[in-house]
Amino acid sequence: MTSYAEIEPARGDPLPVFLLLMSYSTSSIKRKRRTKAEMERIRAALYDVVAKNRPATVRQVFYQLVSTGVIGKTEAEYHTTVCRLLTEMRLNLEIPFDWIADNTRWMRKPDSYDSLAQALDDVKRHYRRALWSNQDAYVEVWTEKDAIAGVLYDVTGKWDVPLMVTRGYSSITFLHEAAEAIRAQGKPAHLYYFGDWDPSGLDIEVQVEGRLTEFGAVVEFERVAVTPEQISTWNLLTRPTKKTDSRARNFEGGSVEVDAIPPQQLRDLVFECIARHVDEDAFRVLRVAEQSEKEVMSRIINAQDLDSLS
Repeated sequence: MTSYAEIEPARGDPLPVFLLLMSYSTSSIKRKRRTKAEMERIRAALYDVVAKNRPATVRQVFYQLVSTGVIGKTEAEYHTTVCRLLTEMRLNLEIPFDWIADNTRWMRKPDSYDSLAQALDDVKRHYRRALWSNQDAYVEVWTEKDAIAGVLYDVTGKWDVPLMVTRGYSSITFLHEAAEAIRAQGKPAHLYYFGDWDPSGLDIEVQVEGRLTEFGAVVEFERVAVTPEQISTWNLLTRPTKKTDSRARNFEGGSVEVDAIPPQQLRDLVFECIARHVDEDAFRVLRVAEQSEKEVMSRIINAQDLDSLS
């Protein structure tokens, strides 16, 4: 099968306290202001990274620029350089808005149509056979971050795989409903987890697997990212482990955000997990049936007097 070649802070979020203090207090340190040429070089690097990795989170773009030495690994560079410039470049239409993933803000609204004809046409365009109905396994992808979901959905959506977002620690209601859905499948379930390598990220993984098992779901659970091997092999950028995290006492080494992995590598990892469980013969049968049913719908729609349905 062919492989598929941020937490972004809310716009307007206040700067960290230490940056505010820097802004309003005097300092004997004179910071060199970047030249116009240097700023253009950073803008060009931003465009190049986003164009190659779209969609990407702002945090992922930041890590890519740090790893190539374009900017330093500081929160000031993240907020006042990457966040600011990406905002400007989108507002100036230098970068399309959909190149930046932000799954943290969304609208709830049921589908509605201007006419029955429009509804029928929409059904035809979006009709898909349930891919996993004739497969021997059931697959879910889990992530702790909303923003990363915007990066992974390109793959999970195409392959009809549920993408579950814990948003940190999940409620027992969410986990109970997830367990019930898994049990209803009546087939082996494989869950693939993408989360930070830090005390809380590791604990969230334990909580998810533990609760699902407690609620009666039988699952094969695997952390796909971030792993120690990836940190070493890919030379992923670390950040200091939060001392305020109560789980940090027994944690060794630096923390690594899942955002530190380039978007395309994350999407490739997701695809590899899904591809393990797809029976290609069954998949081809499904696609033939799906195409045949779409043609039937087209004939039904074309046979109607759609003007009378408008």
